[in-house]
Amino acid sequence: MKKTICLSLAAAVMSVSQLATAETAPVVLNNANTAWMLTASALVLFMTLPGLSLFYAGLVRVKNVLSVLMQCFAIAAIASLLWVIVGYSLAFGPGNEYIGDFSKVFLASIKKDDLWGDIPETLFAMYQMTFAVITPALIVGAYAERLKFSSMLIFSALWLLLCYVPVCHWVWSSSGWLYKMGLLDFAGGTVVHITAGVGSLVAALVIGKRNGFPTVAMPPHNMTMVVTGAGILWVGWFGFNAGSALAANGNAAMAMLVTHLSAAAGALAWMSIEWMKFRKPSVLGIVTGMVAGLGTITPASGYVGPGGAIVIGLVAGVICFFMTQLVKRVWKIDDSLDVFPVHGVGGIIGTFMAGIFASTQLGAFSGLGFAAGIESIGQQLQVQVIGIVATLVFSVAVTYLLLKVTSLLTNGLRVTKDEESVGLDISLHEEDGYKL
Repeated sequence: MKKTICLSLAAAVMSVSQLATAETAPVVLNNANTAWMLTASALVLFMTLPGLSLFYAGLVRVKNVLSVLMQCFAIAAIASLLWVIVGYSLAFGPGNEYIGDFSKVFLASIKKDDLWGDIPETLFAMYQMTFAVITPALIVGAYAERLKFSSMLIFSALWLLLCYVPVCHWVWSSSGWLYKMGLLDFAGGTVVHITAGVGSLVAALVIGKRNGFPTVAMPPHNMTMVVTGAGILWVGWFGFNAGSALAANGNAAMAMLVTHLSAAAGALAWMSIEWMKFRKPSVLGIVTGMVAGLGTITPASGYVGPGGAIVIGLVAGVICFFMTQLVKRVWKIDDSLDVFPVHGVGGIIGTFMAGIFASTQLGAFSGLGFAAGIESIGQQLQVQVIGIVATLVFSVAVTYLLLKVTSLLTNGLRVTKDEESVGLDISLHEEDGYKL
């Protein structure tokens, strides 16, 4: 009996000792996680260059191909520098609930051995930089074929710092008010898709329609280029969503799986509706449905299971299809490449549905659980709606203000009617994409 008690006491002491050691042990670099995040960072940058660039360039008319490629490349360059100079600090510096501070300006305070979790903080900053690159680049699709290059540069730079960065801090910084509230946004439903989508709608309204819209047909000039870009986006999106786990683990694997399933469901849903409505399925339709499925699963990708992902993708394909028809055919808004109905609406749907399918009580459609302290679908949906509305209102106000400021700085946002007629490739860049 005494021997048993002594052994029990020894085991208890050993357990306490091990726990204390675990709590005080320094976090060390995880090589597997680091290798995965290096790959994920490259994948997300690959989404913009060349994925989004080719996708958008194929969708515009031939006289504007180079202008779109130029805009995507220029945004990638300027966003990268701004992110390192001040964007990362304002997004992930301690600061307050609404914005970070200047403690990480130029990343000067970050050394090569400093960690974010168990990966280098320089790698985390690089990974987040790729998100900062693609988000303003998405808005290119709203004003394609008619915006001055100078206006594009100034607007994109200001929008990144004054719209994207604050929302990023709200949602993904541990001091952000939406983060503390428990908003579920795994990879950017609010931070990327709602901000860019809503910003695109505002931009389309403020800048105005292309000459001839909607009476003049403006079909894509190169569907092979579109499909190539779309394929790159599909593969690159795994870095976007699975990379947001910040680790090579089961959460990343599940995020990758549900991302793929939602993309497939969205593609087939859009194709099927188009087939029934217009008698023929189109290549443009199936790839746009795929993008809708990807954008919609993004905020939910780390919280839902395969069953929920399929439902989310199907819903995305259906609703985003009808929203594109509504925006262009009924409202007559010239969002050139359908950024708002695909990304904006998809981000709203996905952020909302994350609050449903995160539940562990839905059988085959169960997810991985709610945010800490939240116990029901109703509670989680309340937080999701607050996040959606706050991001939407903020994005509308800031985008509108920045477009007006940019217009003053560049003496108008648009190219002249003659320049638009000739095409931006020649009128702005003295290059002919068709001949080159």
